[in-house]
Amino acid sequence: MSYDIAPPGRLDATFAALADPTRRAILARLAAGEASVGELAAPFAMSQPAISKHLKVLEKAGLVSRGRDAQRRPVRVEAAPLAEANAWLDAYRKTLEANFRRLDALLEDLKTEGR
Repeated sequence: MSYDIAPPGRLDATFAALADPTRRAILARLAAGEASVGELAAPFAMSQPAISKHLKVLEKAGLVSRGRDAQRRPVRVEAAPLAEANAWLDAYRKTLEANFRRLDALLEDLKTEGR
């Protein structure tokens, strides 16, 4: 089974970006639709420049992109890196589930032998 789902380094950047709770909260907000930096900064006790730094990390990881709408620069979530991370995790989940099924079968066999 191959766990190489994303281009080299992209998965690392995705998980590094997701390691911060503020960036996860920003992504959760963007899942509802695009927003400006000011709109993203509103629920946090931090400045717009601090939010912009978080956005740069998310943008470098490919998790968000910025558009242009007249004077507004809306930020939107990009699904591809999240899908790659999910696929990578799913491959491990399937392997672990198979291991647990084998362990369950072994335990059942041991119970039957003990009777």
